[in-house]
Amino acid sequence: MSKSRENKQAVIRQTLPKTPTGIIGLDQVTGGGLPTGRPTLVCGEAGCGKTLLSLEFIIRGATEFNEPGVFMAFEEKADELAQNVASLGFDLNKLQKEKKIRVDHVHIERIEIEETGEYDLDGLFIRLEHAINSIGAKRVVLDTIENLFAGLNNQRILRAELVRLFHWLKDKGVTAIVTGERGQGKFTRQGLEEYISDCVILLDHRVIDQISTRRLRIVKYRGTLHGTNEYPFLIDEEGISVLPVTSLHLSKDVQTERMPTGIHGLDQMLGGKGFFKGSSILVSGTAGTGKTSIAAYFAAETCKRGERCIYFSFEESPKQIIRNMRSIGLDLQQYLDKGLLNFHASRPTLYGLEMHLVAMHKHIRKFKPSCVVLDPITNLITIGSVGDVKSMLVRLLDFLMEEQITVMFTALSLNTIVNEQTDEGVSSLVDAWLLVRDIEFNGERNRGMYVMKSRGMKHSNQVREFIITDNGLNLVDVYLGPEGVLTGSAREAEQLKENTGKALHNYALDRKDREILRKRKVLESKISSLQTEFESVEEELNKVYLEEELRKDIMEKTRQEMIKMRREAEAEKENPPAKKSGKKK
Repeated sequence: MSKSRENKQAVIRQTLPKTPTGIIGLDQVTGGGLPTGRPTLVCGEAGCGKTLLSLEFIIRGATEFNEPGVFMAFEEKADELAQNVASLGFDLNKLQKEKKIRVDHVHIERIEIEETGEYDLDGLFIRLEHAINSIGAKRVVLDTIENLFAGLNNQRILRAELVRLFHWLKDKGVTAIVTGERGQGKFTRQGLEEYISDCVILLDHRVIDQISTRRLRIVKYRGTLHGTNEYPFLIDEEGISVLPVTSLHLSKDVQTERMPTGIHGLDQMLGGKGFFKGSSILVSGTAGTGKTSIAAYFAAETCKRGERCIYFSFEESPKQIIRNMRSIGLDLQQYLDKGLLNFHASRPTLYGLEMHLVAMHKHIRKFKPSCVVLDPITNLITIGSVGDVKSMLVRLLDFLMEEQITVMFTALSLNTIVNEQTDEGVSSLVDAWLLVRDIEFNGERNRGMYVMKSRGMKHSNQVREFIITDNGLNLVDVYLGPEGVLTGSAREAEQLKENTGKALHNYALDRKDREILRKRKVLESKISSLQTEFESVEEELNKVYLEEELRKDIMEKTRQEMIKMRREAEAEKENPPAKKSGKKK
């Protein structure tokens, strides 16, 4: 985009100032609010929420944006309006005393108009101007415009006065809402207001198959871009909430961090780390296969990390879920008490699909969870077609992806291949899909689980037996025996037989080891005896040898002695000793 074009767009945005309404979602749909200083026409049939929307516009303007407002009612009195909005937490009387809001009830009799003949809005302008000046109002509501012209059949006068009214509001510089009743094939009864209004908002309240849904559409908004779709909106104890359609561009951020599922065996099937954070998971299976248990363990694991989780239940009450999970060793009450777990349980028929979406949208924004559970989405089929449910879930998925919130859906599937492939149409949209199936064999029913898909990670392609016990959930390898895959008691019997064989084999090995040990000891004893005998023989042999040596030594010494003695005798013979002289006395 060129720099000159960017500057041009910036200039366009600045040329149309907008006044925020403070109504949840409406400012997002209108791109910032209603046109400042201009009138907006809010039209619709009776009971669609025109008065409430316009009254909330005035109240939020006074309380949140410090903009006083005048509400001129032609049908309801000030006390009636105050009572009507008290249930929504708005204290209209207090705001009037603080001069932040002024409610002016104007009573117009149709007979008086018919009798007068000539009719103009000068009196209304004077009264309205006084009300505006008395509190310095920035916002004005006229509810409803049909009462002003009731009984006036002269189209020329009617058109002229309508144009004069809208121009007068513009000249005053107030941001105004004019409500109007919807006519036959037209947005209003007169069919003129929508042409002279700068902004037209159409409210709709439709009932299909006894399910009511409220929708809002921006029919036109001069000088600015705005949402053009139909947006569902909800009226509850906090006022009006409009759900914008999320972005259709697939440009959401993703995370690489993984989160455990709460089931060790399932984590192992997913590479030992669990699912990606911010991803979407579908758990489908036939009735009674443990889908809710898997979802509850997933929610509990989230709370165990200190993160928040919202559990939307369309089948069981929170107390039922808590009781049932306690029987398999899971205490959800502790997380409920800590404020980490939030249950919202209702029958799908309470609202239409869009209203459910708005309600979930609102609860999620308010509670700010890191994980969301919808159990089961199959029940939503009762209030819409598969296409409607898919459309609603896609919008919810888009919203959760933008918020980086992990979501787990559970879905009931039938034992047909077709339904396995088209679970509410979201199986192709989710990041991971777990399928829990019944395995009937040997007169009993067991559960098997496998990972149908898990984008972005290695995962097991093996079927694991899914076991629910008093101590929790577990996944074990199925036993592949000579007769094929075995589960349940057949697996346990085969494993027992295998373990018995291993025990007998180990006993036989131990007995062999002991026999070898004994033989070793005998042989070592024999070797020791032979060694002793050898040493005796050796010693005996050495004894003869030593005696012989000793004998030789003695004989040699004797011989030497004899030689010496002979030499001395010979020497004495040759040199006899001399005789001594003298006489004997």
